[in-house]
Amino acid sequence: MDPRDRKAILGQWEVRDPTPVELEDARKLSREVEGSPLTGKPLADRVRLRPPADTYILSLGGPLPYMRRRRRIDEETAAHERRLEEAWRELARQAADPAEFARRWRDLAARWIFDAVNELIAAHNRWYPAEARLPMDPRTGDYVLVGGKPYHLRPLDSAWILERFPAELGRAAA
Repeated sequence: MDPRDRKAILGQWEVRDPTPVELEDARKLSREVEGSPLTGKPLADRVRLRPPADTYILSLGGPLPYMRRRRRIDEETAAHERRLEEAWRELARQAADPAEFARRWRDLAARWIFDAVNELIAAHNRWYPAEARLPMDPRTGDYVLVGGKPYHLRPLDSAWILERFPAELGRAAA
């Protein structure tokens, strides 16, 4: 590239004249700030937060225990949902009477075993605040919300099954 072109493009050695577009933008900006109470006052300093050094050290070890545990909870819950949907649809194919389907589905839901995933959920509910270093809300004395929701996870049970897969033959057969 010719050095003269480089200087013209980069504006080195001197301040170049503003382009027509830049001039129009400057005019628009000056019209927008007219009458603003902040015109001519210095801007407040921005607070620049740096993450603590221990977070960098922790990140070298890969996902933290609560992250791994949450992933296992999600995977096991999804596996239960797949198996339950298969059982729900199969029972709907076998059932002829809606009352019989509802009774048999509620019985199956009551017998369904969630021990492994519920142990993980209990560990999550117990250890998550400390592992994730959740701050406390001074007004409530409880941990802050995570994404607008409490961090506690609800253990899986028959009510959880019936919320997702109701004891209605018409919905199961659809």
